[in-house]
Amino acid sequence: MIKAGLDIGNNKISCVVADYKGPSDTNLLSIKTTPTINIKKNVIVNYDNLLHQIKTLIEETQKESQTKINSLNINISPLNSISNYYDSDLQINNDKISDLHIKKIINQSEYFNNDKNYYELFNNIISYEIDKRQYYLSPIGNYSDNLKINFYKILVQKKYIENYTNILSKLKLSIENFIPSPLSSSLSSLTKDEKELGSICIDLGHSTSSIAVFQNNKFIYGDTIAVGSNNITLDIARGVSTTISSAERLKTLYGSLISSPSDEHEVIEIPIISGEKNSFNQITRANINAIIKPRVEETLEMLWQKIKDNNFNNKKISNVVITGGGSQLDNLEKYVGLIFANSTRIAKPLTQFNLNKDYNRSNFCDILGTILYDENIYKLNFLAKGQNLKKNHGISSFFSWLDQYIWSILYLVKVIDGFDIKQLKTLLNGGELNDN
Repeated sequence: MIKAGLDIGNNKISCVVADYKGPSDTNLLSIKTTPTINIKKNVIVNYDNLLHQIKTLIEETQKESQTKINSLNINISPLNSISNYYDSDLQINNDKISDLHIKKIINQSEYFNNDKNYYELFNNIISYEIDKRQYYLSPIGNYSDNLKINFYKILVQKKYIENYTNILSKLKLSIENFIPSPLSSSLSSLTKDEKELGSICIDLGHSTSSIAVFQNNKFIYGDTIAVGSNNITLDIARGVSTTISSAERLKTLYGSLISSPSDEHEVIEIPIISGEKNSFNQITRANINAIIKPRVEETLEMLWQKIKDNNFNNKKISNVVITGGGSQLDNLEKYVGLIFANSTRIAKPLTQFNLNKDYNRSNFCDILGTILYDENIYKLNFLAKGQNLKKNHGISSFFSWLDQYIWSILYLVKVIDGFDIKQLKTLLNGGELNDN
């Protein structure tokens, strides 16, 4: 299956095409990226220029991959989003749980009536309850009196979504899925064990930072704040009166979150912002770190506050994975570990992509995650029009007992010669009844 993804960020636009056969079997065909100045704080400032940039980038990706892109997964940064948790249940009366039961619970939920100004970016099942006992895997095939499903939903403003739909429609491309950027980054940076055991994924981007929480292989929370590594660059530029390009260089080459005694004596020459040629000033490495540390601390505390507000700090989540362009700050891994008090690592894209050194970096995790998104996992399965749900009758417990204990014996010993067991089972189960 050929899959394509698009990420329209505040600093760059990326497009990727891959032959996707499964999470562990992905053949990357092309990945292209280009800088952009046409978006500021997730707001388009020059629509026509942005449209031209995206069109050119997609054409280049198509050419390199030798594919035709007709539809894409779109990465969305959920700024100012709303997260909701809710549940819905159904009395089953000791019947065997089927796919139709689950669809029925999804359909009957009152929480799908969203505010007209908001778009449902994400909605997924995070757990099941069978007779008040919690499970994380599919309950289909189990017998139950009551089945409850717990959901997690993210809402974003519709006007934000409309920016993307308008652009893609102009290019005659369709959108397969909108993917929250915290989820995208997690999909390409977290291992299977990290998602299962519980992990927090922090993506320190250019203008935004996001946080994602996984537990029991479920994406249970994601959010974004309007602070990123570019804020550090601007702080340095203002703090030492230098150019933005020089500040970015200082951050990359000399910035660190854990100081050493030698920092006070390491002198760095920087251009001053006056514009005069050959005008320089001298600062120490300690001066730079004194500017960087408070901003990083503020960003991490804002993300940690979201964790605490949703009580995820009490869920025994022991792993923190850091990705994004801002993750390259020296000693960031140790510093994050001090704040979150967890096991911490800096992530790169998962190994199945076999990326070259130009793209095997953490700031490409978000775009690569658009390829790994599986709609069969992350999309709710609604009851189709005309589908009926079998009702339970007074003798349903008798048939349930037969289903559990008798059928295996009948198949093994073949005591009924020439009789269609499947027909008998259908008959005893009462066939299909109307859902009234």
